[in-house]
Amino acid sequence: MSALRKLVPRQEFALLELSAKFFRGLGDPTRLKILEILLDGEMSVSDLVRHLGIQQGRVSTHLACLKWCGYVTTASKGRYTLYRIADRRVKRILQLSREMVAKNAESLWACTRIAEDQGRPGAIGT
Repeated sequence: MSALRKLVPRQEFALLELSAKFFRGLGDPTRLKILEILLDGEMSVSDLVRHLGIQQGRVSTHLACLKWCGYVTTASKGRYTLYRIADRRVKRILQLSREMVAKNAESLWACTRIAEDQGRPGAIGT
């Protein structure tokens, strides 16, 4: 049990855990790029594969994560499933992150406390 869990009331700790999970959902460059692309409008998996140049399976896995976490939603159009941003505040989150990254880029590059693969499925320590 973590020291924080002992110090913080259960309900507050649960909210902290959910908030950390919220940010882990954004903790992958491919997922961030998918969100940036979807800001321009809804797209199918095939459209995203063409934009990203990666395998369909990887795109689908990232979309499943983004959908599960509530960042994207789907709509059926004929035989296609179209993905779109689920909440307009996602755009603001991405804008804020870009602003903060621009201001703190040097420190972020130098940070050794957060591993690049931390938070990714199958990563050690996740």
